[in-house]
Amino acid sequence: MGTSQNNYLHLARPLAPAAVSTTAPSTAPLSVSLLPQALFSILDHASRRPADQERVIGTLLGTRSEDGTEVHITNCYAVPHTETAEQVEVDMDYQKAMLSLHLRSTPKEVLVGWYATSGELNTFSALIQNFYGQQGEGTFPHPAVHLTVSTAPGRDVDARTYISAPIGVTAERAADSCLFIPVPHEIRYGDAEKSGLEMIASAKEREDRSLLLQTDVETLERAIEQVLEMLERVSNYVSNVLDEEAEPSSALGQFLMNTLSLAPKVDAESVERDFNNHIQDVLLVSYLANTIRTQIDLSNRLATAALTMGHAEGAPPTDAQQQDNKQQSSRGGRGGRGGGRSRGGGDRDYQRENPLGL
Repeated sequence: MGTSQNNYLHLARPLAPAAVSTTAPSTAPLSVSLLPQALFSILDHASRRPADQERVIGTLLGTRSEDGTEVHITNCYAVPHTETAEQVEVDMDYQKAMLSLHLRSTPKEVLVGWYATSGELNTFSALIQNFYGQQGEGTFPHPAVHLTVSTAPGRDVDARTYISAPIGVTAERAADSCLFIPVPHEIRYGDAEKSGLEMIASAKEREDRSLLLQTDVETLERAIEQVLEMLERVSNYVSNVLDEEAEPSSALGQFLMNTLSLAPKVDAESVERDFNNHIQDVLLVSYLANTIRTQIDLSNRLATAALTMGHAEGAPPTDAQQQDNKQQSSRGGRGGRGGGRSRGGGDRDYQRENPLGL
């Protein structure tokens, strides 16, 4: 889990005795978590921008906790805009249409803010921030999160998150002015996403920037090797501390103690026996899966053969077969009539020779 290394101090403004206005968004401290897929979408958008455009902007979607102090950025999309030294133009209709489509396809996600591929905060940033934090179509009463991602070539990606507080003596001045307040953030990823990120990171060292996907066994082998390397590193550190060759750290010692206390206390023989049993279970499941696959394939072939034979038996006869059948039936008819006459003549002769019917 990647976390931001910056520390922030939040100061709450004292409230006046009068009732608090409902038109002012909340500026309570919050924490922001960013998923890798959203960050990759931002980087892809930045790589496809025109050569004369310094930065691109887009909308951030995600989820928010019930109290509004935690924001999870899970998705984003690009918003067309043009920016010069004098003015900025954002396609509001496109933004509204895309937001409506995204909320219809993923109802659990809500509008949380916007992003820009530049670390610079200027008057135009304040205008866009106030647009995303407005009532009705914005994030009000929650603050809009502004994510800046530096995409300078040859440098590491630097992400920062801000919320804003309104400033200005008049409504006209407050519309294009705001105070950006930094908030802590972290980049969260699961085990599956971690494997993909490690695969991408390993491909950057190759000249062709490509890498073949590993099998499950190779992935397991690499994970075991990484665990062994970490255990060796920890063992060397503990040995150096005991030999007074390294400076001890109470925080690190407490962390190691808590980690080791979570490990089950089993002997090596039990671990080996459980592992062998697990391997046998995996082999049994694999054998059953192959057997079922073979049976399904055989059933499909038998069904296909039965359909083919049934079609051949029920097919209408050809012209040659019909002509042969007619010839055979005609011969059979003539033979039957002749046989009848011979049998009749034989009966009459028998009656003449034996008139008494003996």
